[in-house]
Amino acid sequence: MELTDFNYDLPEELIAQDPLLKRSDSRLMVIHRDDDSIEHKHFSDVIDYLNEGDCLVINDTKVIPARLLGVKKDTGAAIEVLLLRNRGDNVWETLVKPGKKMKVGAEVEFGEGLLRGVVVDIIDEGNRLIKFTYEGIWEEILDQLGEMPLPPYITHKLQDKNRYQTVYAKHEGSAAAPTAGLHFTEELLQKIEDKGVKIARVTLHVGLGTFRPVKVEKIEEHHMHSEFYIVPEETASIINETRKAGGRIISVGTTSTRTLESAAAEDGSLKACSGWTDIFIYPGYKFKVIDSLITNFHLPESTLIMLVSAFYNREKVLDAYKTAVEKKYRFFSFGDAMILI
Repeated sequence: MELTDFNYDLPEELIAQDPLLKRSDSRLMVIHRDDDSIEHKHFSDVIDYLNEGDCLVINDTKVIPARLLGVKKDTGAAIEVLLLRNRGDNVWETLVKPGKKMKVGAEVEFGEGLLRGVVVDIIDEGNRLIKFTYEGIWEEILDQLGEMPLPPYITHKLQDKNRYQTVYAKHEGSAAAPTAGLHFTEELLQKIEDKGVKIARVTLHVGLGTFRPVKVEKIEEHHMHSEFYIVPEETASIINETRKAGGRIISVGTTSTRTLESAAAEDGSLKACSGWTDIFIYPGYKFKVIDSLITNFHLPESTLIMLVSAFYNREKVLDAYKTAVEKKYRFFSFGDAMILI
């Protein structure tokens, strides 16, 4: 398939720059795959499309304040460092801007020396391995100095760090939020549970590879970056029991979907496991686990819109996006959502 098969026109003013005051006030496009009909609701109405005996699967990864603004020690030049992956022993794989100034041995300081780093290696695609030194507790220093790594299409400063975090975020490790989950409030989740819907947790630490632009014309040639995932034993049991009893598996977001589809056996059954996945889901893929998908509206020509197209139908997904533009839905990370049932 061609990359341009997943393109669409989006007016810039529809890119959401700020989160809504209340998470569940965002709009919800409901797509019925059986008859291709569309309803326009609010996210709080999502409970009406979940049934007793269903299972809602959420990704409980937590975004770290991974964007660090520092200065090069010898010249004082401004340096931006984005933490991508903890390699252990205080060494992180990072994305550095401007990279050309940060050769092996270059030193950078943050917070007037509260945190220091030195480039120890240059690896794939120019990413730098930086070894950090500091006094105190890493998480506290990062919380003090780091900023949330918002996508480049969001130009407004985020006033509250927690708004780029799901209410159920638990395990630190992501460089980006699993944004479909941003619409849930604790109250809405409680109502969903009270209705008899089981909530199961997986963890997938979202890397920037998920959002990197696809640079090949033939999408089959694209290679995804690896991301670490965990499927706990309790989650595997809940999902297996739900499927056995005839309930549906509703995945919240593309990250939960990729985790489940990576971990499942060919018959769709799950066992507790963890590991790295570079699964790339695009049209032609046969889903093994999920029956319904809650997701945001994604960038043109992204691997995320390809996954949604695999779950439904490419032409119909693009038609739905066209409708969303006409109805002035809000797009991308802080935007509105859809549920495909």
